[in-house]
Amino acid sequence: MMKERQTTRSIVITGLMAAIAVVLGWTHWGFIPWFGGAALTIMHVPAIIAGIIVSPLSGAAVGLVFGLFSMLQAALAPTGPADVWFTNPLLAVLPRLFIGPVAWLVYQALKRWPAAALAISGAIGSLTNTGLVLGMIGMLGLLPWAALGGIAIANGLPEMVVSTIITATVVAAYWRLPLGKRKGSNLE
Repeated sequence: MMKERQTTRSIVITGLMAAIAVVLGWTHWGFIPWFGGAALTIMHVPAIIAGIIVSPLSGAAVGLVFGLFSMLQAALAPTGPADVWFTNPLLAVLPRLFIGPVAWLVYQALKRWPAAALAISGAIGSLTNTGLVLGMIGMLGLLPWAALGGIAIANGLPEMVVSTIITATVVAAYWRLPLGKRKGSNLE
């Protein structure tokens, strides 16, 4: 009975995080306007959260949904000239499979310090997305390697900060962990 409850909980959370990733993309709420017409994405955050809360497999599944949705959206409703690159599953899907598992590994390594572990897992999960996507762009020869460092700094670092805050806040609220002076989502 307890194992069934745990399995059901895992499936529900995985499905919920996958649905959130799709909603973030479909509504464009997952893109925060940034300088020069660029946007910071938070669409990878559900994969990070699923990896931490459920398992690395759950994080990979949500990353798969994120990647497939990204590929589909790039093909059917492109918003910029680089979107055509994301019709390639090596760029749109493959890097996203690692977001949740890497976040899970980081959390497991640091879980003796839960608040720090959540923040660092959110940061490293975000950097995993940025690094692997930009690395694949470079490997596929879509942009020169020299240009990728500027993109990593201009977009990757702010995305990491936002991902860190969202991940730590959401998971701490879900687990009712103390952050600051109070527990859970009341973070004043």
